[in-house]
Order: sequence, then structure tokens, then C-alpha cells
Amino acid sequence: MNIAVVGLGIIGGSFCKAIKKYTDHRVIGINRTKSTAEKALKEGAIDEIGTHESLENADLIILSMYPQAVVDYVSRYGEHIKKGAVVTDVSGIKRAICPQMTELSEKFGFVFAGSHPMAGKETNGFDVSDADLYKNASYIIVPCKADNSVVNMLSDFAKSIGFGTVKITTPEEHDRMIAFTSQLPHVLACSYVLSPCCPNHKGFSAGSYRDVSRVANINSTLWSELFLENKDPLISELDILIDNIEEDNVEKIKQHHQLKGIFNDDDILNIPLRTRALEQELILEALKRSDNNKSRAIEMLNIGRKTFYKKLKEYELT
Repeated sequence: MNIAVVGLGIIGGSFCKAIKKYTDHRVIGINRTKSTAEKALKEGAIDEIGTHESLENADLIILSMYPQAVVDYVSRYGEHIKKGAVVTDVSGIKRAICPQMTELSEKFGFVFAGSHPMAGKETNGFDVSDADLYKNASYIIVPCKADNSVVNMLSDFAKSIGFGTVKITTPEEHDRMIAFTSQLPHVLACSYVLSPCCPNHKGFSAGSYRDVSRVANINSTLWSELFLENKDPLISELDILIDNIEEDNVEKIKQHHQLKGIFNDDDILNIPLRTRALEQELILEALKRSDNNKSRAIEMLNIGRKTFYKKLKEYELT
């Protein structure tokens, strides 16, 4: 099979190297910067330096580009794509491009199925690409209108170059889950390192700092596009995070801290009272456990007597 990889950065370059290492497929490398393509050819990552005209020779085309650049590239050069060829992308968002790419596939006669390799590094470019980057990683396929034969072909291809898991989903579920598993952690990491304490972390930090801050070194152009194109699911995840930090969800707090039934006669419930609903339930539970002995309830709740009686009055529990 002839495979054209358009864009030879870390993701595209790793596809090229993995294909050459683990399969017998022929690789055509297409890149905006010629020197990068020449380097890929010299290193044996590709068999041929291609141009948009080379697309007519490809059975599979992997578009390793920014989301909108994928659409723009195919809009411009789609007439060169061989009829019946399979085209896929590697974008971190799908709702924004799948409808456009499906429309272009119908216009030019190729088959489009979205994909997303769940792998990467904190650095970018062909120089850090790796034939084993995808070893045991997850490969997400978003079929759009592609039939099962195309999905199966992409799945088999992904496994042949090292992917360990293949997940098939819709554009909507993809974007919702990626907002949680990928985009939210990047937002948190970028926000975390904006702390005025960050420049002085050396000597005070170890694994925790490293783990949280690791993905803050992002490609700002790419991630800005990903965030904006997937803003609704991302905002939803941020809202959930904020709600959890503020402990507004009583049921979740109960589950996490096992608020009901965790203390025996001599236990002290040492959890700060932060929400009205939770405060009321805890007070009622403490009164029940103490047989309405207010002094014992105060001990269980680990709050001041004055605060306790104020809450009783506030919630009309007297």
C-alpha cells in the first residue's frame, strides 16, 4: 500500500518511522519545509519526497496538520486525490472538521474517516518523532460516513504500527471525552505555572510539581485552535471542576468522603462545612448519632459551639 503522510512533525514523522519499521508499505512524505522532507528521506523514514500531485498515487493519506489546515489543504488539492482513496486526519477535535471533510470527500470521490492517535511528547518537530511513539497507545477512529471496511482497514493499520487499543466513536463523544482527558489537563497545567511561586519552585518541588506542570509547555497556536473549536465541552468540564472544588455537589461529596455512617461513637467527623445542603445533612446526622445530645454532636462535627447553635437556628433545627 502506498501511504502519503502530509506534515512531518512529531506525529506525522512518527507515523512515517513506524510504518517503515513495522510494515512493508511505501511512504510518501509531503511537507511544507523541504529540508525536513529531505531529512526524513535521508533517515529512511520515507521512500519519496512528494508534492500535492503525489496524492494521486496514495491509497491512504494521513493528514498530520492543524484542524483547519486539514480542511484547507483538501479544499485546495482534493482534485489530486485518487478516487476511492482513504483519507484520515490526526486532529484533536472532530465536530469542527468531520462535516466539512465528509462534504469534501463526496465532492472529490475519496473516503474520509477521522482518527486521533493518543500519543505525543512535550516537544515538537520531526527531530523528536519516534517509530515507537504509538507503542500500546490508543487510536481513536471517527468513521463519519465511512463504512465498516474502511474502519477495519484503519484499525488493522493502527495495530500493525504498534497501537494497542482502537476506540471507535462519534465526533460528539470524541470531543466530549477529549475535553476531559486531554484539554482540561492542559488548561490546568498552563494555569498552574502562572502562579507567582512558579519561578521559585526549584528546591521546593519534586514529582508532584513535575507531573502537574509537564504538559504546560504547549504549542500555543495549535492548542488555542483546539480549545476554541471545542469550547463548549471544555467549558462544561471546567464548570464541573469548579463545582467539585467548591463542593457544591452534595452527593459526590458523600461518595468521596463516605459521609454517612463513617463514624462510630468515638469518631470525629473532621470535614469542613462548606455548603448549606451539606451542613444541614451533617448536623441532622450528628444529632441522630448522638441521640440529640448537642454537646456530642458538636464534638462529632468538630465545630465551635457558637457556630453550631447559629446553624441550628439558621436551618430551623431547634
